[in-house]
Amino acid sequence: MISYIRGKLQEIYEESLIVETGGIGYQIQVPFSLLQRASVGREIQVYTYLYLGQDQIPKLYGFASREDLDVFKLLIGVSGIGPKGAIGVLSVISPDDLRFAVLSEDAKTIARAPGIGIKTAKKLILELKDKFKLEEAFELKRSHEEVSAKQEAGSGVNDAKGEAVQALAALGYSATEAMKAVNGIEGAEMLSVEEILKEALRQMTRL
Repeated sequence: MISYIRGKLQEIYEESLIVETGGIGYQIQVPFSLLQRASVGREIQVYTYLYLGQDQIPKLYGFASREDLDVFKLLIGVSGIGPKGAIGVLSVISPDDLRFAVLSEDAKTIARAPGIGIKTAKKLILELKDKFKLEEAFELKRSHEEVSAKQEAGSGVNDAKGEAVQALAALGYSATEAMKAVNGIEGAEMLSVEEILKEALRQMTRL
């Protein structure tokens, strides 16, 4: 069993990352939220889950933290939700928000995920409501917010890249196209929003 993979991020696709370590490139299916934060050329650590489907083809699913991985495992344990559905849920709802949605029985929020209707959302709530505790959910959310605040205070990279992605989306590009272009810019950490946007547009118009 592969617990996690740490290596250089080589490529970003629509739903997956290619992480190279030890001369091997691992293709890992990840939530949209992780794609958004990823940067080609930088070292990344991804907590993984190896899934063997009915077609007997193994697939790796990856997450930013063990807590996110634990939530994924709970989701695929719900009848009717496989790995693809679980990734879909975690792509539109953060693990923190999912905990609160389950605890408050908010089926509409969960049903925002692709392929998850109200009926499946209610089933998810029924099967997971005893897995989460309100106090623990608040504690985890507070902890994650503190970590995020420290990271943003130490660097404006996430804000600059995020604003560039939003600007590209406003110009008519899809979120996936925009993120792929922005994340493919070398040295983006040292660039302003305007410089990132200019380089991303230059790359996209060449395609």
